[in-house]
Amino acid sequence: MKILSWLGSGHSNELRISFPLIAIGVIVASAMLLPLVYLGVRASEAGGDVIPILTSYRTLETFANTVLITFVVTALSAIIAVISALLTVKTDLPGRRLWTILLTMPLAIPSFVGSFAIIATFAPRGSLLHNLLAPYGVESLPSIYGWPGAVLALTLFTYPYVYLTTKAALQGIDPAIEEVSRSLGHNIRSTLRRVTLPHLFPSIAAGSMLVAFYTLSDFGTPALMQFNSFTRIIFVEYELAFNRHSAAILSLLLISLVFVILYLEHRARSKVHYYSIGPNAKRQPLIINLGRWKWPSLIFCGAVASLAIFMPLGTMLYWFFQGLLAGTSFPDLGLITLNTVYVAAMATLLIVSLALPVALLTVRFPSRAASMIEKLSYVGFAMPGIAVALALVSFGANYLTVFYQSIGMLVFAYIVLFIPLSIGTIRSNLLQLSPRIEEVARSLGLGPGRTMLTVTIPMIKTGLLAGAALVIVTIMKELPATLLLSPIEFRTLATQIWVGTETASFSHSAASALILVAVSAISITIILSQENVNRGERTYA
Repeated sequence: MKILSWLGSGHSNELRISFPLIAIGVIVASAMLLPLVYLGVRASEAGGDVIPILTSYRTLETFANTVLITFVVTALSAIIAVISALLTVKTDLPGRRLWTILLTMPLAIPSFVGSFAIIATFAPRGSLLHNLLAPYGVESLPSIYGWPGAVLALTLFTYPYVYLTTKAALQGIDPAIEEVSRSLGHNIRSTLRRVTLPHLFPSIAAGSMLVAFYTLSDFGTPALMQFNSFTRIIFVEYELAFNRHSAAILSLLLISLVFVILYLEHRARSKVHYYSIGPNAKRQPLIINLGRWKWPSLIFCGAVASLAIFMPLGTMLYWFFQGLLAGTSFPDLGLITLNTVYVAAMATLLIVSLALPVALLTVRFPSRAASMIEKLSYVGFAMPGIAVALALVSFGANYLTVFYQSIGMLVFAYIVLFIPLSIGTIRSNLLQLSPRIEEVARSLGLGPGRTMLTVTIPMIKTGLLAGAALVIVTIMKELPATLLLSPIEFRTLATQIWVGTETASFSHSAASALILVAVSAISITIILSQENVNRGERTYA
């Protein structure tokens, strides 16, 4: 009985239904534990140096920097994303479909590429802006390095995590809920504040958590912006100081921040249940007339798109054409692109297949076991990619040599790092899907498997597509794990961009970056088009 209680099921039929989900969840959680075990073993080898490392001035300063920038970037990303989602879903904003694509596209740009573009545009000397202002007597611009550049780059290239989850939730809200509020005398602003936004809270929290984890784990932006976050210090300890013990201790401290964020997020949403997907969701949603706010809204969307899309693309086009004019010989970009799409598609299919059972377990069968599995599933996304990669290198070289530097090991690393991207979006959609709909299907004789295939999955298709979009785009621009775990001579667009940046072959980096953005744009456009088709079916069915 105690075991059944711990599993969250005092009923044998419920246990029978949830057991396969628990088994898959345990497999996912075990995959997350492998890098943790490696870090724990490395940290334990430090012996009496653990306390001095944790209490050193550099560690405390880095800890404060990391916590503060995570909070600032998450808050700014949520503000930009929620405003963007409301404008593109709930208003008569001109060109909503185009703006939806443009506001999602920053996910296709690696943060280190975006950071390089920001430096090339706003650096104190030699940047595009400085060159434009120099004839007017401007000798130098305010420094973009450190806090300003790191916050700007991370916000611009992470807000789409919140945008996609919030947008998917907005599309699933039952219009009748807002109609009731309007019929009771609440105006548009009051309805948005009292009804719409509270229903979006689970999705905003899920996306914000991903932004926080990305900020904690990103390496490229802090390195280029000369900002001392944990990822930069850990990389220095691993690669330059060869102090694996210190790096492992700092990595575990970083992971402790993840558990704090998970705890706070769990406390915030533990009593929140908003079921808003039902039969009335097929009706045409209420569209707000912007009126005099139309031009400010267009300026807002244009400013975000200009900084997050057009500025980096302009920088890359400049360097690409500079290479063409100089007669630069480019590598085999066709093969590199094929490698990128192949490994990303394979990993995405596996990740979504594993994320769905985990999300179902945590939403439909809440328990201490499900809660523990959910928390562990988020750990990999917050761990530095370099730490995960080195853990798998050590494990593969010593215990699983057949998978050492193989595609299988690389895909496994992607699963560890990015499965939360899919779990978060699927979970937020499941929270909106009333369990009574599935109960009706079960009462009509459908088994658990058929209910999931014919009822649950079709009704959360938007969340599945959004999760797949997040995963495949993020994988295509992943860098540290790909550099260390890829088979010899296996190159992706992200690694080609980094190598070109390291060797000052900016035209090579630009060519690979442009292809990466193009491939990602095609993927995102197809997925967003499918979402529009689904909305049309719901509206006119």
